[in-house]
Amino acid sequence: MTSSKGVRLLIVDDETAQMQALCDTLEDQGYEVFGCSHGEAALAALRRAPFDLLLADLMMPGMNGIALLRSALLVDPLLVGIIMTGHGTIATAVEAMQTGALDYILKPFKLSAILPVLARALEMRRLRVENAALERQVREHATEMETTNRELDAFTRSVSHDLRSPLNVVLGFSSLLVSQPDSPLSEAQRNWLVQIERSALQMNQLIDALMRLSHLGRQALALQTVDLAALVRHVVGDVQRQDPQRSVAVQVGELPQTLADPSLLRQVFVNLLSNAFKFTRHSQPAQVEIGCNLQGSERVFFVRDNGSGFDSTRAERLFEAFQRLHRGDEFEGNGVGLSIVQRIVQRHGGRIWAEAVPGQGACFFFTLSAAPVDPAASP
Repeated sequence: MTSSKGVRLLIVDDETAQMQALCDTLEDQGYEVFGCSHGEAALAALRRAPFDLLLADLMMPGMNGIALLRSALLVDPLLVGIIMTGHGTIATAVEAMQTGALDYILKPFKLSAILPVLARALEMRRLRVENAALERQVREHATEMETTNRELDAFTRSVSHDLRSPLNVVLGFSSLLVSQPDSPLSEAQRNWLVQIERSALQMNQLIDALMRLSHLGRQALALQTVDLAALVRHVVGDVQRQDPQRSVAVQVGELPQTLADPSLLRQVFVNLLSNAFKFTRHSQPAQVEIGCNLQGSERVFFVRDNGSGFDSTRAERLFEAFQRLHRGDEFEGNGVGLSIVQRIVQRHGGRIWAEAVPGQGACFFFTLSAAPVDPAASP
């Protein structure tokens, strides 16, 4: 039960003697009580100092209890109100509750009946105050996140521009030197230049990846019904054309239509299938399977391969930006693709996870929800 200590009550009744008696009774219960005989005085008191609860008589000359409660809630929307009424006006008291009163009590008063009503009302007041504080924190957090995102976006663009300028100089001159047919450079020096050019290209790719990650947070979702089977077939064809010499057995299971952003969903399958083709490079025969299972009421999509796999205990690292589980001399990449996939899935209200065994392949699972989430809420 809510403690009466420090709780401020505003009691309004045009019958002064009855109002004073109620004030005295509730003061004896530990409440801080302020009494008024008409609505105007009560509103003036409410504007001077905050109260937790308004206890107002329903039938008063001038401003009745309903009108007083409406005006009081304009002053303090978190205030809880209780209407006092006689037996003959219970229907009107119910009407008062429909306009904002939390409860009503009957005259003549019995302390045993009043105290439980006060306790319930004050608990509601506590919840309103806590909810208001929480909503304020959410708004402040959203504002801070918006400011941070703008600053991060500006920083990313600035870094991208500032890095590309000297990087392009390095790439240009190293390519020029390597391509010179009559260059006096030794073979070792030419190899050094090739390494410089290769590292500069890798850095350029990292900058592009950084920009793609930044862009995901700003891009609005364009949800529509997507023919997933057709989308996957197109992606498979594109990935196969990138290395036409390879033979990869691709099995596409039955895929349902789904509500999603088609361009972003395409990026999910581009990244997952590119990884599957890459990590089956040493598998004979190389096999990739795309499908969908129904788990309860949830559709779970998957991309499975029989490639190099990885240690499942380190699976969470896969979705961190610029994190890789294989050495660069084994498989190329910058460690951004799966981070992009995770962000796209999360923006669609879904989740993603992976299962694998070293040397026996990997399987990536993800779900999609019809309800997208606010990008600012995404990890």
